[in-house]
Amino acid sequence: MILIADSGSSKTTWVLLNNAGNVTEQYTTSGINPFFQNEDDIYYSIINELKLSKEQLSSVFFYGAGITNPEKRVIVLQAINRALKPLNIVVESDLLCAARALYGNKPGIAAILGTGSNSCYYDGNKIVQNVSPLGYILGDEGSGAVLGKKLVSDILKKQLPEYLINSFFDEHKILPNEIMDRVYRHPFPNRYLAQYTRFLLNNIHDESIYKLVRGSFIEFFLRNIKQYNQPNNLKVSFTGSVAWYFSKPLHEAATETGYTIYKIAKDPIDGLIKYHNTIKEK
Repeated sequence: MILIADSGSSKTTWVLLNNAGNVTEQYTTSGINPFFQNEDDIYYSIINELKLSKEQLSSVFFYGAGITNPEKRVIVLQAINRALKPLNIVVESDLLCAARALYGNKPGIAAILGTGSNSCYYDGNKIVQNVSPLGYILGDEGSGAVLGKKLVSDILKKQLPEYLINSFFDEHKILPNEIMDRVYRHPFPNRYLAQYTRFLLNNIHDESIYKLVRGSFIEFFLRNIKQYNQPNNLKVSFTGSVAWYFSKPLHEAATETGYTIYKIAKDPIDGLIKYHNTIKEK
């Protein structure tokens, strides 16, 4: 049995494949990110939330956010080994997950727009260039966390129309000081901010909201995709809920910056299953 995991900061999708490559079980658990969690945190998250059948796992292929260096990779690997005791463990970045899911063994620019954002140039085998996303404070343009941050900032500084500000507070039943407390004193502020993308989506018809979202996507292309020094007609594809639900302003931002979007996948898991089954057949 092979277990494949696609993990972001907000959720982790696990699929169990039998020897024929068919999905026999699928689970959703909390997000795993070694930048915010230590080995014990991840271990307890897995054993408490992932209710696997008791078959012996031959391999676990884990793709996750925050796996940007060997130290972070080891944290996740050791937690998985303690929790699941598979015969083999492979831990890779969520970015390689996106690239494999979107392109298989073909080249292109792969990007993630979810709670966080990231991108790379993928040669069909490996990531050969990556512009560091820098996280939601210094970067992560176009991500749910940054969109939420921009929205909350504009709300608190009264940069949006009054009817939108009133609607926000009426809907969320929260005070400005409570928002500040959640952002600066509680864990996972990126997840907290990203939840406000629902308000953006529900009000996307409003010109000021549409401009906020579209502007952040333009920043994503200019500050990330433009740096790959590849021809503008090279395929650019996205995965992630933000890319999926805000596809119209995302397409517009791509056009304005000289790109055409080839594919948007809400979730990479189907493409990832296809990739691993193709590799196994070889």
